[in-house]
Amino acid sequence: MDGEQKKLIIIDGYLASGKSTFALRLSKSLNIPYLVKDTFKDALCQSVPIASRAESSMYSSVTFDAILYVVERLFETANPVIIEGNFVPCGVKAIDEAGKIKQLIDKYGYSSLTFILKGDTRILHERFLKREISIERGRANKIGFDVPYKLFDQWCRNLDGFDVGGKIITVDTSDFGSVDFEEYICLAKRFLY
Repeated sequence: MDGEQKKLIIIDGYLASGKSTFALRLSKSLNIPYLVKDTFKDALCQSVPIASRAESSMYSSVTFDAILYVVERLFETANPVIIEGNFVPCGVKAIDEAGKIKQLIDKYGYSSLTFILKGDTRILHERFLKREISIERGRANKIGFDVPYKLFDQWCRNLDGFDVGGKIITVDTSDFGSVDFEEYICLAKRFLY
């Protein structure tokens, strides 16, 4: 496969902003694999009891490492891939997730396109609380307490500043009905081909 296919699409952004749904839609439209951090974590933790928020956070770090392992295997074959998650910039957690992704991009000579989904954090907070009590929410990703707005807003703002180079497109998903997802899919197709 030629260098034209060495493309990484990253979907990052605020909690409950629709990242996973967009990743799936993009993957189906582009016919390329996608890795979603939350569902990956659910798969890894199927047989593991998670007793506390601290344990859940530990498995989030393990999940990130596992995703990078799979991404590197795909990079070795020069395949395009989509990764989705609330990846953090340097200085937020002990692990510089943006830095680790950037290292792989540089190592394998990939180009990146990042969609950052954001929105009014009051609206996203309401979505988040509803999602937390839904049966679709995986056990490994449940927070386990009613997250107050101020803390939720802080968690979202901690994600600001994610940048691994390449083109960045910010999408306001406060109102899904007003987002032209087809336009963003077309932008991703132009990036890939």
